[in-house]
Amino acid sequence: MKKKYNVYGIGNALVDLEFKVDEQFLYDHKVEKGVMTLVDEPTQFRLINAINTEDTSRKSGGSAANSIIAVSQFGGKSFYSCKVANDEFGDFYLKDMKDAGVDTNLDNVEREDGVTGKCLVMITTDAERTMNTYLGITTEMSVSQLDENAIKDSEYLYLEGYLVTSNNGVEAMKVGKKMAEDHGIKTAMTLSDPMIVQIFRDQMIDVVGASVDLLFCNEEEAMTFTGKDNLEAAREALKKDAKRFVITQGKNGAVIYDGDTFIDVEAYPVKAVDTNGAGDMFAGAFMYGITHGLTYAGAGKLASLASSKIVSQYGPRLKWHEVQSILRSLK
Repeated sequence: MKKKYNVYGIGNALVDLEFKVDEQFLYDHKVEKGVMTLVDEPTQFRLINAINTEDTSRKSGGSAANSIIAVSQFGGKSFYSCKVANDEFGDFYLKDMKDAGVDTNLDNVEREDGVTGKCLVMITTDAERTMNTYLGITTEMSVSQLDENAIKDSEYLYLEGYLVTSNNGVEAMKVGKKMAEDHGIKTAMTLSDPMIVQIFRDQMIDVVGASVDLLFCNEEEAMTFTGKDNLEAAREALKKDAKRFVITQGKNGAVIYDGDTFIDVEAYPVKAVDTNGAGDMFAGAFMYGITHGLTYAGAGKLASLASSKIVSQYGPRLKWHEVQSILRSLK
């Protein structure tokens, strides 16, 4: 029976605020470059004020949200479970998700008072993205935000690794995965960030359990998660954690394990200006591909092309005409 949703995502709901900064700014403010760091709200406000520019973009975000929106942009149908507050940023987040064609658990639901989470994304001239995140009310993301009927009516459940930073998030991931397994729904997961994998490795392993159907990670995350010191050993070790997996390798493309063989995916040469959202786009485009008749190799090609477009511009979203151009190029 055909499912209503191609992908159901569980993840943080964050409004992304993107700014261009220089290396000196990160040094002066003791910001660790190239990773996601959790900060309190005063720290985030201090950094935004220090940047002192109105040249910013604002988008509904969160790693899994970016992937879920990508599924929708390419023509798939998706659902997102998250938590935002009854504030202006929460209003913006839900409108932006709705405009992207994504259903959520918060449609027509009374939201709680609080502060919607925000992610300060600082882009340096080498296209590296550095994130300082204040989670706000998304730390309260829990089992109560799950919609079992929507999970049951999906082809894939997609779990965001960042959720392992809270006990509630871990429980939501584990319960969602159990719901999916009970209804014969495949589970996909992203490891999200090297620092998160390093600090919360035990929680990651606990969520993965016996195995997931599809795992997304980059080279560093793969090695940190498996405890291996080289990619070849890491990808062999991942076979016991995931039936299939994708390891992205930046300018070197990606390697896919389809459950039987390894498939190398070439990168499309571009001048990178902003790597924010590249991995999220790869995962979203890939999941769209495998739920719409593409082989793993074909889905990898689609995802590689889509992520190359993302890194060549600012922001984690493709424009409508870019999506159509990508789809036409694969015919």
